[in-house]
Amino acid sequence: MELLNQLTQNLGIDENQAKGGAGLLFKFAKDKLSGDEFSKVAGAVPGITDLINAAPSDNGDSGGGLLGGLTSALGDNMGGLASLAGGFSKLNLDSDMIGKFIPVILSFVQAKGGDGISGILSKVLNM
Repeated sequence: MELLNQLTQNLGIDENQAKGGAGLLFKFAKDKLSGDEFSKVAGAVPGITDLINAAPSDNGDSGGGLLGGLTSALGDNMGGLASLAGGFSKLNLDSDMIGKFIPVILSFVQAKGGDGISGILSKVLNM
């Protein structure tokens, strides 16, 4: 898959880390976007469902609970993205890798779907 190649080459990680990290970010986006918006993003990313399924589980707490409620109420994407640190840790990736994945993913989505699709995704992924 082209996106996984870009992630492994640009970030110096293995394919499982690339797949899991991308899956975590796309799952995050799916949870934050409307169904219509996410379906547009999904249309630009071949195999997005496989990526989401490859994301490590976050022990059943998808950013829920009091902190997750406060984070979504405030609309604080950085706080929301910070909730992915546990999943990245399960991939043996530091939480600072979240910020390194985002520009690679946004660039890929822009190349595949154009500015409109990349704009939809960037509104939930940009910090």
